[in-house]
Amino acid sequence: MKGKYANIIIEIAHEKLDRPFQYRIPERLQGKISPGICVIIPFGNGNKQIRGYVIEVTDTPEFETERMKEIAGRAEGSLAVEEKLICLAAWMREHYGSTMIQALKTVLPVRKKVRSLEKKEIRLRLNEDEARQAYAECVRKSRTARARLLEELLKCGSLPYELVTGKLNVAAASIKGMEDMGWIQILSDRVYRNPFRKEGTVSERKTLSEGQERIVREILKDYDGGKRGTYLLHGITGSGKTEVYMELISEIINRGKQAILLIPEIALTYQTVLRFYRRFGDRVSVMNSTLSQGEKYDQCERAKKGELDVIIGPRSALFTPFENLGLIFIDEEHESSYKSEVMPRYHARETAEKLAKLHNASLILGSATPSLESYERAKRGEYRKFELKERLTGGCLPAVYTVDLREELRQGNRSVFSLKLQELLKERLQRGEQSMLFLNRRGYAGFISCRACGHVMKCPHCDVSLSEHKNGKLICHYCGYGTNRVKICPECGSKYISGFRAGTQQVEEKLKELFPRAGILRMDADTTRSKDSYERILSAFANQEADILVGTQMIVKGHDFPNVTLVGILAADMSLASGDYRSAERTFQLLTQAAGRAGRGVKPGEVVIQTYQPEHYAIVHAARQDYRSFYEEEILYREMMQYPPVYHMFAVLAASRDEAGAGALADRLAGAADAFAKENQKMPGTIRIIGPAPAWIGKVNDIYRSVFYIKCKDYEVLIRIKDCLERYLKENPLREETVQFDFDPLNQL
Repeated sequence: MKGKYANIIIEIAHEKLDRPFQYRIPERLQGKISPGICVIIPFGNGNKQIRGYVIEVTDTPEFETERMKEIAGRAEGSLAVEEKLICLAAWMREHYGSTMIQALKTVLPVRKKVRSLEKKEIRLRLNEDEARQAYAECVRKSRTARARLLEELLKCGSLPYELVTGKLNVAAASIKGMEDMGWIQILSDRVYRNPFRKEGTVSERKTLSEGQERIVREILKDYDGGKRGTYLLHGITGSGKTEVYMELISEIINRGKQAILLIPEIALTYQTVLRFYRRFGDRVSVMNSTLSQGEKYDQCERAKKGELDVIIGPRSALFTPFENLGLIFIDEEHESSYKSEVMPRYHARETAEKLAKLHNASLILGSATPSLESYERAKRGEYRKFELKERLTGGCLPAVYTVDLREELRQGNRSVFSLKLQELLKERLQRGEQSMLFLNRRGYAGFISCRACGHVMKCPHCDVSLSEHKNGKLICHYCGYGTNRVKICPECGSKYISGFRAGTQQVEEKLKELFPRAGILRMDADTTRSKDSYERILSAFANQEADILVGTQMIVKGHDFPNVTLVGILAADMSLASGDYRSAERTFQLLTQAAGRAGRGVKPGEVVIQTYQPEHYAIVHAARQDYRSFYEEEILYREMMQYPPVYHMFAVLAASRDEAGAGALADRLAGAADAFAKENQKMPGTIRIIGPAPAWIGKVNDIYRSVFYIKCKDYEVLIRIKDCLERYLKENPLREETVQFDFDPLNQL
């Protein structure tokens, strides 16, 4: 990368990220300096030679070149782990659009040094006679605290520091005085915070099936042969993908390498880590948003020092500073939670591919319902695909019943539970088996509307309906605004105003009415706010302390409960009405994953899918667990409408407190993109600009949003348009408005 000047971060472990320094690149280093490179630079008044990391190369000086210092040279040695992460940040900034600082804050999340924990011990340095003389002296001079400590040390030789200051009530000043006199010695060891509580017995390697063995053998053959690549592991629910991960990790550890396992939800961490801990011991740890700053800091320190072999967590765990990374796994790779919702809006899948290349590592993507993007790349030969078509238990997939809710209503059943589901729930309770009920909606009810005039209670700050909760409050799930439930319509004065559609709280209540003796647990965003709530609910259900688990998406992904033989999907087509081009794919994935929770042990499972659209192809194929048929039907729709993965999309979101200002900014940016496209007619691929128009949610927290989309088959063309818009924004600085970029968005903006 050519350029005359380099912006450099100094002392990466200590300096604030928002303060880069600019240096001149000498002629001998022209073309040899690029983002991520570690360099030696003169710093401060004394021009002390220190290390720094290049974050940007540019031809634009930020101050007088005469005053600018020159890079002394490139640092010797191989790439350090932080150097690779800075290279990754530069790639993310280029491919997803953001400032370099935003990208750095993403890949280097633990910046603030946290005080380390120490385990201190007080040990007696005097021999027994000397100690008794010292004790007698303390008693004579009424130094009772010192006397107490010497008395206890004469009994056992050493004591924990906390016990001495606590139970013995000896002040730190007294301890220090005794240390200065040479009577005692204070020893300290660094103790790392471990976010995972150890429990359970160590488990041995399970015997793999022939199919699992073949996958492990083929991937390791490539690895040992120096071939690094991306693999798609397409296995039906319960086929043993996790066992394949563990076997590969065991082999890669034996080769002196480390591994990262990404999982889509924090809710999966407890059960997943427990399985890995039982196999690999305390060289496994977690990294997620529920950890304290101290816990995050300690896991990064352990990773840097090579004290961890495996880290497990959601997408942010990808940036764990491993020096010898060998394998990266992305489980349930189709999940939308792998896409960041803030700038840079990176996708963990593509970012992991880049990170794997930087480390000369391999990437394994696993799913029972792969994303269309991954399956399409596998078909094109960009990924190598493996399949697992049989359940590990030897059992078959669960029997699936699709219930038409329109017919239920005609038969007079107004309950949220179909007659078939009620019958099967009763059977499970009688047999002592467990059930899971999935509803993609939290809270007590959906939106509150007037049956007389149709008025919907909306948030005054956001363009969304308010949700009713059991405490009588109407809550906005975007900005947190809350108000009391209304009994009279504010629009027409009608008293016929009530909640529409059931939420998880209401389902829980109705279950208690139907089955008063059943043990019921609920798991959604409202019941999992505390740090250990996921673990508490999941372990209680795993220990069969409840008969029925009611929940949202978090209960249907990756969990393995052998005693669950029934899964009820209460509103299968709710996600079909989202108005998003991915709605059919999401619905198919959710239903397939939910159905896969049933019958994972030796007992056969059953699934009830309740829907108003039993004929929809996503529901038909999900009931049959037929991914290939769904893919073939869905990809035709994507090609016809020019949607990913056939085409790429680039979304530009303009936001402002002024409605007209948001629209005007979007118009200007769309105009700049259109002008750039027309000036570059030789650019490959057809470019299509859609919009601008108000965003799907036009106002959030009093901020108006306007959006436009650009479609093109060539991703690189969209990157060039993004670069054009960034130049436009640099030449025309914004005041209060903001702009966000999103490539191949997973959700409507």
